[in-house]
Amino acid sequence: MVSKAGGKYSKLRSPRWSPLRKKKGLLSKKEVLSFILCLPCYVSCLSILKLFIKNEMSRHMRKISLLTSPVMLALSLAMPVSAETLQEALVSAYLNNPQLEAQRASVRATDENINQAASGWGPTIAATGSYSRKTTEGSSVFSPSNKLTTDPRSVQVSIDQPLFRGFQTVNSIREAENAVKAAQGGLADTEQDILLSAVTAFVDVRRDESVVELTRNNVKVLRRQLEASEDRYRVGEITRTDVAQSKARLSRSISERTQAEASLTASRAAYQRIIGAMPGSLSGGATLPPLPKSEQEAIEIAKQESPVLASARYSEEAARNNVNKQYGGLLPQVSLNASYGKAWENFNQSDQTETRQVTAQLTIPLYQAGAQSSRIRQAKQTEYQRRYERIAAERGVKAGVQIAWESLREATARIKSTEAQIHANEIALEGVKQEAEVGARTTLDVLDAEQELLDSRVSNVRAVRDQIVAAYQLLRSVGRLSARNLQLPVAYYDANDDAHRNSYRAYGWGTGDVEAWKASAN
Repeated sequence: MVSKAGGKYSKLRSPRWSPLRKKKGLLSKKEVLSFILCLPCYVSCLSILKLFIKNEMSRHMRKISLLTSPVMLALSLAMPVSAETLQEALVSAYLNNPQLEAQRASVRATDENINQAASGWGPTIAATGSYSRKTTEGSSVFSPSNKLTTDPRSVQVSIDQPLFRGFQTVNSIREAENAVKAAQGGLADTEQDILLSAVTAFVDVRRDESVVELTRNNVKVLRRQLEASEDRYRVGEITRTDVAQSKARLSRSISERTQAEASLTASRAAYQRIIGAMPGSLSGGATLPPLPKSEQEAIEIAKQESPVLASARYSEEAARNNVNKQYGGLLPQVSLNASYGKAWENFNQSDQTETRQVTAQLTIPLYQAGAQSSRIRQAKQTEYQRRYERIAAERGVKAGVQIAWESLREATARIKSTEAQIHANEIALEGVKQEAEVGARTTLDVLDAEQELLDSRVSNVRAVRDQIVAAYQLLRSVGRLSARNLQLPVAYYDANDDAHRNSYRAYGWGTGDVEAWKASAN
């Protein structure tokens, strides 16, 4: 094609090179026609180039995002910036949980049973006093009226000392001591429950935070995917169905994000209920505690150290002591009583009476209308109950160890499986995207691959959480989930020391020792 310009002919390279002339002059009709015919080609080429650049940038940005998101999550877990660690959460729960505080108070109340039982050894001293005004009026033949007023007064001090009560005092003290040990076992089990709940609350918040982050990133990825699908639809590369599939998958991802955020809110509320404060920036992943090397070793440790078994055994022993105590109600009772008293008829000190008395008393039960026999039968049935409860506790502890061991093994295997699944899904997603660019895969294939990658990552996060909870559950089952065994940096509450300190107190009603412990612990 040639055109005339300035009296000379100049050959155009191609309408695609430039539809305009380099030199001044008007375009010919052929050039204008060529430009009009080539205009759709220009527009199509520009659209394809724009879409290619956008897809390439989006693909690389998604790769960067997918690669950096786990790294950023890991870095955020390790950042020590004014964040709350698992150890700090456990300390807070140990000191401030109201359920644990209530159980400690219950044990201290049970401690007082020892004092009440030991009171059977000691005397009972009482003092009484009375004062009255007495007026007597009368008449006779020789004296028409006679009025006499007196002011009788009296004081008395008495001492009652039991000498023999049919061994009831001895058995009452033994029963109280075993009941205290059973209550201490219950307190240790409650402490384990609270610490396990604290661990669970901590890792639940961490899990839900990670799931929320993953779902939010997935929403961003699917939103970009939808934009790319709409661009490709405008240039005719894909159909309307592909765009609809992208929209549907985005809506599903938004719903999953909302569910994850709701779960996070619930986990934060549970954290506040157990720990006593809303979680801030939780830092540091929960590590696995030292655990038994085998299931059989865990069972043997549980038989020796489980507070549940200890509580059941002491409860059975206390019930046996109660049976012996009730038998004592059929034996003779011996006591000694001494009293001293004074009485005055009026204010005249010479008109007084002084009394001194010492009495030894022997009481032999002959017939009690069947009441004491009924108490003995009742105590025996209670002993049977405690015996079967101890057997049930032994079976329950063994089953708990086995369940916790299998849960830990399953969670550990699931972590390895999900890690391999994540790696395979990442490779599969990249391959599906490349095949989709050349038309070998559909939009639905890409969306499915992205969803499978998200599901595997969420499954991995949940498997890590389940492994940690199962490990601490195993520690609880064997009886080693305590503040002392975890070496928490806190003043430990010693219920046994508190029982010794409060036992056999002859007087006083203060609780200053408990208040002092709270002050030192905080």
